[in-house]
Amino acid sequence: MLCCGARCAPQHPFKQKTMSGIQKLREKWGLAPVQFWLVILTFALGGSLSGRLCSFLLKMAFSEKNWAYWLVYPIVLTILWPFSVLFVSLLTGQFRFFKGYLSRMGTKLMGGLKPVAGSAPIHVAIFASGAGSNARKIIEYFENQYVSEFTAGKNTISNATNSARPIKVSLIVCNVPTAGVLEIAKKKGIPTLLINKTEFAASGYVESLKNADIDFIVLAGFLWKVPEVLVNAYQKGAILNNQRKASFGIINIHPALLPNYGGKGMYGARVHEAVIASGESKSGITIHWVDANYDEGDIIFQAECTISSGDTPEILAQKIHALEHQHFAPVIEKILRGLNYTDYPGMREMYFSISLI
Repeated sequence: MLCCGARCAPQHPFKQKTMSGIQKLREKWGLAPVQFWLVILTFALGGSLSGRLCSFLLKMAFSEKNWAYWLVYPIVLTILWPFSVLFVSLLTGQFRFFKGYLSRMGTKLMGGLKPVAGSAPIHVAIFASGAGSNARKIIEYFENQYVSEFTAGKNTISNATNSARPIKVSLIVCNVPTAGVLEIAKKKGIPTLLINKTEFAASGYVESLKNADIDFIVLAGFLWKVPEVLVNAYQKGAILNNQRKASFGIINIHPALLPNYGGKGMYGARVHEAVIASGESKSGITIHWVDANYDEGDIIFQAECTISSGDTPEILAQKIHALEHQHFAPVIEKILRGLNYTDYPGMREMYFSISLI
């Protein structure tokens, strides 16, 4: 068979392995292509700068490159490298990435020692696709809030201790480059992870979340279905980071009273339009655990609002937003304190009685 053109030329095995390695590394770090290459450039320039600084300093200390010179060289180079990389990262706009990267590397070099009890935050990632009003409320609620420290045993979250730990929104994950939530994250100084659908479906960006030490995931207006790989990795009690700690799970907020008006395609204005069209006298919000299916996870919390005869979908949306802003963050705090409905009799019934007139 005759063959012509670049499409017929087989790729060299080394090139295939290199490209595959680059792709895996980019997915592990959870970086878009442009940011990935800026990070690689920062590594290269930082290494070059540290090497030049090391040679310059040792040249002043040693008259010749003897055995003592080469003994000291790697020590000085190791000390200078992180400072050089951080300096270069300021110029390339990648300081936030390298600050986290060097922090994680330092922890591993120190043997992965656990932080002093009560000092390590519970790291929360918020997934959002839109303006981010719920994300903003959650961020601001937890800026000065603290929760009790948890102990993990037998793959489950067990009793809370008396030591307080801060809850920290440590990452904003978004699938829309122009979403308003990214601007909120920028103003609050919170790292962001911009994801694409193919990689999300394949890997769930699990490695990126674990590298960011994420303990708990909150879906706040996130429109993609969560892949099973991520659900399994962050199910309640799943062991994270080499058995050092356990996951608190994944939760979502839905703008209706599940199990009604849920499922694929039911989000935002579509939900409110369906509720009004059906002549319902009430609607509300549902906070629930996330599983592999749309809006089918166990219900944690529901709050209601009345629907008046003249209400439009837009008016109902305002009522629902008020409920979300009032209840979402406090419910998250109760979950992280271990006071979810499976552990605290009466809480679920109490939540069902809450309404907004």
